[in-house]
Amino acid sequence: MGNFRPHWLKTVLCVVLISGLLLTGCSNASNESNTQVSLTETKQGSQVNMDNYVPRLEGNATVEMIIKGSPVTIEVEGKDAPITAGNFVDLVERGVYNGLVFHRVVTDPQPFVAQGGDPKGNGTGGFIDPKTKQERRIPLEIKLEGAEKPTYSQALGRQGSAVSQPVVLKHQRGAVAMARSGMPDSASSQFYFALSDLEFLDGDYAVFGKVTQGMDVVDSIKEGDRIESAKVTSGLENLKK
Repeated sequence: MGNFRPHWLKTVLCVVLISGLLLTGCSNASNESNTQVSLTETKQGSQVNMDNYVPRLEGNATVEMIIKGSPVTIEVEGKDAPITAGNFVDLVERGVYNGLVFHRVVTDPQPFVAQGGDPKGNGTGGFIDPKTKQERRIPLEIKLEGAEKPTYSQALGRQGSAVSQPVVLKHQRGAVAMARSGMPDSASSQFYFALSDLEFLDGDYAVFGKVTQGMDVVDSIKEGDRIESAKVTSGLENLKK
């Protein structure tokens, strides 16, 4: 029967992977609620006016991570995910990711994700802005095919199945996306590499880039491995703060 699984079993597997991996990490509910209010005050239907939100990436950038002594090149796509991409590039430029561990890697029963970027190293932390002394949260940012701008603060997928309308930045093997808790606007610094095509995450989690070189290194990541360094090698001029 090869890799055939009954539909219900595949659905259960998807739910377990999502709940056990991506919804572990951000702080308390009151902070999430406050963030949600501030981000939704300017909502117009399902769209939010985020044109002046910073940091944002207006164009693309390239990031090089050194993992296990080898380079991994990430193309960061600010055109279709300006806020999510801007947050990541800003954190790289600040040196936030240097030395951080991959606290969760799921490869069984099939390749899923390698997740890192938590300053606490256990899946519960995020980036604390030194100016505000608060954890920086960014809005969930999903751009649908044919849309002029992304939709914010709204999960558009159906967790466990594919999004009904195609997204621009898909969870294909090598995609880089932000982890978050159950609240849409709770992503901070934790990100993950997609180790295989994960279309059932499309619309619910924000992809902002892709691995263009070094996927063999990503495939070899184990829990406890560290990001030795991360730097922006091109496109830093597109970052607006």
